[in-house]
Amino acid sequence: MASPPDTSKTTKLERYNTYIRKVNTSKLLAASSKLLFRVTLLVALVLIFFFTFNNPTVSDGAAAAGISNHRVLATSHLLSSAFYGSGATWEKEVRRSSTPRRINGFSVLVTGAGGFVGTHCSLALKKRGDGVLGLDNFNSYYDPSLKRARQQMLKQHDIFIVEGDLNDAELLSKLFDIVPFTHVLHLAAQAGVRYAMQNPQSYVRSNIAGFVNLLETAKNADPQPSIVWASSSSVYGLNTENPFSESHRTDQPASLYAATKKAGEEIAHTYNHIYGLAITGLRFFTVYGPWGRPDMAYFFFTKDILQGKPINVYQTHDEKEVARDFTYIDDVVKGCLGALDTAEKSTGKGGKKKAPAQLRIYNLGNTSPVSVGKLVSILENLLNVKAKKHIIKMPRNGDVPYTHANVSLAYRDFGYKPTTDLSTGLRKFVKWYVSYYGIKPRVKKGITDSN
Repeated sequence: MASPPDTSKTTKLERYNTYIRKVNTSKLLAASSKLLFRVTLLVALVLIFFFTFNNPTVSDGAAAAGISNHRVLATSHLLSSAFYGSGATWEKEVRRSSTPRRINGFSVLVTGAGGFVGTHCSLALKKRGDGVLGLDNFNSYYDPSLKRARQQMLKQHDIFIVEGDLNDAELLSKLFDIVPFTHVLHLAAQAGVRYAMQNPQSYVRSNIAGFVNLLETAKNADPQPSIVWASSSSVYGLNTENPFSESHRTDQPASLYAATKKAGEEIAHTYNHIYGLAITGLRFFTVYGPWGRPDMAYFFFTKDILQGKPINVYQTHDEKEVARDFTYIDDVVKGCLGALDTAEKSTGKGGKKKAPAQLRIYNLGNTSPVSVGKLVSILENLLNVKAKKHIIKMPRNGDVPYTHANVSLAYRDFGYKPTTDLSTGLRKFVKWYVSYYGIKPRVKKGITDSN
C-alpha cells in the first residue's frame, strides 16, 4: 500500500502565511491608530487656536459665562452650516415655517426669535397668517431656559427657530437660498447697558458685526427683503430735550450699548444709500410684559420683593427720581407689525441699487414716563408685599435718568398708539410670573387699574 503524502511542509507554510498576515494586520492597525491620533490632535490644536484668537480676555468674573458662550458660538460657526444645512428634513421644516397661509402674506425672518420681543412678534405674525422663520443663538446673557421655554411655545404654533449665529455668513446665505424672504425683522442683539462695561466685545460682535453680516446677505438676495430692525431709545444719550423726538441729536451716547445702536443706524443709512435696501429702525423705550427679560428692573424687582430681598432704587446725583417711559409688549408688537406693513420694497438687485429706497426711523414708546419709585409701589400693591428699598445714587455706568417718547411720527405713518398703562401691564406681567415660576404669593385679587 502507498504511504500517505507528506503534508507537513504545506501545514508549516500555511502557519507561516497566517503569522505574516497577523503581523501585517497589527502593523496596519497601529499605523491607523497613530494617524487617527495625529489627526485628532491637529483638530484639537486648530480649535484651541481658533478659540484663543476669537474670544476677548475679560478680567471681570461676571463675564465668565459670556466667554463660555462665545466658545460655543465659535464652534457653531464651524459646525452650524454643516449640521443644520444638510438634510431634506431640516430644509422642509425651514420652508414649512416660513410659508405664509394668507393671500399676499409675508415671509419673515425674525432674528432673536427666542428673545422677549422676538417671541411676541413671531406669534403675532403667525397668527395673522404670515410665514415666520426664527433665528437665535440662545446665548447665556440671561437664563437660557426661559428662551427655551419661549422656543417651545413657538413650536406649538408651528414656528421653527434655526439655532445659529448672525455672524455665520454661510448659514445666513443658505437660509436666503432656501426661502425668498419678503421681510426681515431684525431683533437679535446684545442687550443691556451695564453688561457692556464687563464684556464690550460682545456688543461689537452682535450689534455691529452681526448686523453688517445680515445686511451683506440681504443685499445679495434676490429678491432683496425689506428690513425692520430694533434700535433703542438709548441713542438719545445725553440729550436733554423732552419728549425725545426723532429730530433730536443722537451723537452723544452715554453707554457702549447706545453707541453700538447708533452705529447700527449709520450702517443702515449706508446700506440703504449704496445697495437700495429698504430699512426701518425702531427705537424701543423700556419694553416690559409677560415672558420678559430677567435683567430688567421690573422683573428682578418682582423676584426680590417676593423673596424678601432688598432692592436698590436709584436717584440722580441731584436727588431727582429716575423715570422711564415703560412700554407694554403688546403696544410694541403693534408698532413692529405696523412698520412691516408700511415698509416699501427694496430697490436693489444682485448687490446693485436700481433706485432710491425707503429709509425710516421711529420711536416706539408709551409717552407717559413713570418714576422707578412708582413702579415699585405698583408691584408692592400687586404682590401684597412691602419692598425693602435702598435709595442710592445712580451709578455712572451709562444709564440715563429719564426717557420720554414722542411717537407722533409713528402714529402718522402707521397708526401707532400705545394703549396700556403701567398698572395694567404690570398686573399682566405678575400674573404670568407667578404662573411660570409656580409661586403662590399673597397677590391681591380684584385690584383696579388705578392702583
